[in-house]
Amino acid sequence: MNNVEQLTRRLLVEPTSMRVSQFLSDQQVSFEEMVHPPAYTSQKLARFLHIPGRQVMKSVLLKGPRGYVLAVLPASHRIDLARLNAHFAGTVRLATEAELHDLFPDCEYGAVMPFGQLYGVPTILETTIPMATTIVFEAQQHAVAIRMSCRDFVKLERPERLHFTS
Repeated sequence: MNNVEQLTRRLLVEPTSMRVSQFLSDQQVSFEEMVHPPAYTSQKLARFLHIPGRQVMKSVLLKGPRGYVLAVLPASHRIDLARLNAHFAGTVRLATEAELHDLFPDCEYGAVMPFGQLYGVPTILETTIPMATTIVFEAQQHAVAIRMSCRDFVKLERPERLHFTS
């Protein structure tokens, strides 16, 4: 295997949190990377990190009339699909496991981070999340999380702000 093949293999196989951290560092954003026991739900992540569930963000891939969209919301909230159907003027549904894997191949199943732009997917952010709050999210692995300010996240990702939870 030559050096290019090794580098390509490493980029596709190595934990993506290094790339997430590198992306945030390159953007000169303050953040903290936290390693923790594997957490397969956002609420478990909050428990492991001893933080309120409202600080933990979950990223949910949706499919609507305009294509895919990544919804970012507090772990303690639920998506109101009827609101999104009205906003997007058509049916919005949860993406399938196959669609999730196709769009986010470097993420562990269920550990999608909120930076849809890195995958060519527009992002929506729940409006009830205060800009001044600190947010925590999985970094494509169930055992690595990132803590950063919501203001910095919005500055980098430029999500559409919508009220889409119940």
